Amino acid sequence: MNFTKTTEQSSKYEHLEQMSVADLLVNINNEDKTVPIAVAKALPQIEALVAVVVAKMKLGGRLFYIGAGTSGRLGIVDASECPPTFGVPFDLVNGIIAGGDKAIRRAVENAEDNTTQAWIDLQEQNISSNDVVIGIAASGTTPYVISGLERCKENNIATGCITCNEGSPLALTADYPVVVVVGPEFVTGSSRMKAGTAQKLVLNMISTASMIQLGKVKGNKMVDMQLSNEKLVDRGVKMIMEEIPVGYEKASELLKEFGSVRKAVENFQSK
Repeated sequence: MNFTKTTEQSSKYEHLEQMSVADLLVNINNEDKTVPIAVAKALPQIEALVAVVVAKMKLGGRLFYIGAGTSGRLGIVDASECPPTFGVPFDLVNGIIAGGDKAIRRAVENAEDNTTQAWIDLQEQNISSNDVVIGIAASGTTPYVISGLERCKENNIATGCITCNEGSPLALTADYPVVVVVGPEFVTGSSRMKAGTAQKLVLNMISTASMIQLGKVKGNKMVDMQLSNEKLVDRGVKMIMEEIPVGYEKASELLKEFGSVRKAVENFQSK
């Protein structure tokens, strides 16, 4: 298949090693400014993907991200933030990286080229047709990710993708492709930069919009967040004070008694 891999095209900047630190930072920042514009063009695609994620979750399904390298790590970051932020079960949103958990910190040689492991990794999670699998790959050519989506489609599992190359094999494989064309990187081929930023923005949108649609936010507050440290407990107390007419001490007591902002407010209001 012939397609233009813009993520691999030569940087429009030359002689980076001759630039001052100030010039390097300004130029990187100027490139970064183009990313949200590229994401905006993909909003209809993101909307379609969120819709299927929400529909499947309402049926008891889960969301899986699969990727290699930076893409895999970004999926794991987004998945790991959902339980503390929205109070959902740890296995509702899952991140899987080529090479296994050890690849989170160190690259695993040839892991992204394996064409059978993704499906094995998904089967270990008891993947089913109630679930959605989103493949993340800036290039859109990662064998681990593409083969994983192909097997999902064979088993009637909805698939999406986040990639940065139009017409890539991954985009053509996914049922709900999200293609954010960010163009050449500041450092040629370093897709952890603009492409990685684009993927992070899209992941934020997918998980946050899905959780809001599932009722995990009230007003604009994370009423189901886990109270895992003093900062979050203090935030929770203040959220309760905004919702019901009590002082800090009483709000703190309610939060301690009921364990979440939502339950504290609902129990107070029901009396």
